[in-house]
Order: sequence, then structure tokens, then C-alpha cells
Amino acid sequence: MRHGKKINHLGRKVGHRKALLKNLSIALITHKRINTTLAKAKALRRHLEPLITKTKTNTTHSRRVAFSYLQNKEAITELFGPIAAKVASRPGGYLRVIKLGFRQSDGAEMAMIEFVDYNEVYTVGEGAGKEKKKKKRTRRGGGSKKAAAATTATAVAVSEVTEEITEEIKNDASEEE
Repeated sequence: MRHGKKINHLGRKVGHRKALLKNLSIALITHKRINTTLAKAKALRRHLEPLITKTKTNTTHSRRVAFSYLQNKEAITELFGPIAAKVASRPGGYLRVIKLGFRQSDGAEMAMIEFVDYNEVYTVGEGAGKEKKKKKRTRRGGGSKKAAAATTATAVAVSEVTEEITEEIKNDASEEE
């Protein structure tokens, strides 16, 4: 039984699994988006996200640790260069896994894994929302504040309208005389 075992072995021995994750990581870093099976994508996310967190501190030690995982100089320079600059403000969750359906040949569930900050389709919508101040969500009756604000706004609008009407009536009365 595999109770409490967090690592998906992917049906491979340790050396084969490490090589697979290393190659998938390098491909993802260079291309920013790859298609693979769902199980491999989830394993890759668990493998690569701690490395991306290490890139936030650009020290010799963190570069050496990342190189021990990837063994590819071009991937390390890409990881510590533009990728680290884009994820610097993000507290975690650097990768996104999107299910694509089932593969025709063997029926394996396919997925696309990509960097969150490199997909402009999703980030354009988020950029517009970030300009506004985010409200803290509560589950208690927050409707009373909204209702009070709405009533004060309507009261102000009604008072302005009544002032305009009274001024028009006074003007009409003075013109008749």
C-alpha cells in the first residue's frame, strides 16, 4: 500500500525518474509551456517550484543548487534571468497545469504545464483587477455597509434634484410677476 507517500514514482526507477524530471524541467524553462501527461505535469510542478523559489535569491549557492538539479547552463541562466525577474513578487504557484483531455493512442490524460507569468491571456485580465484596491472578503453580514452607502448616495442625489426643482419653481414664479 502507498499510504502517505507523496512522490509519484511514474512507473520508473529512481535514476530514470530523475532524468525524466530534469529533461522536462529544462524543456519547460526554455519553451515556457509544454504538453505532457497529467501525472508527469503534476510531478514536474512538485519538482520545479522549489527551484524557482531558489531563484529569487541570486547567490552562488542557489545557482549551484539549481545546477545540481538541472545540469544545464542555458537553463540556469534563463531561470535566474528573465524568469526570476517575472516571479520576484509572486509568493508561490509559479506553474499552471491545464487538463487537455485524453490522448488518442493510449487514452492517457494529457495536460499543458506553463509558467503563470508568461501567459498574457490570463495576466491581461488580472492586471486590470490589480489597479483597484482589493477588498478583504468576510462571511459576516457586510451588506449593511453597502446598504448604508447606497442610501446615502441616493439621499444626496434626491436632495440635489429637489434643490434644482425648487430653484426652477422660484425662477418661474419670479418671471410671472
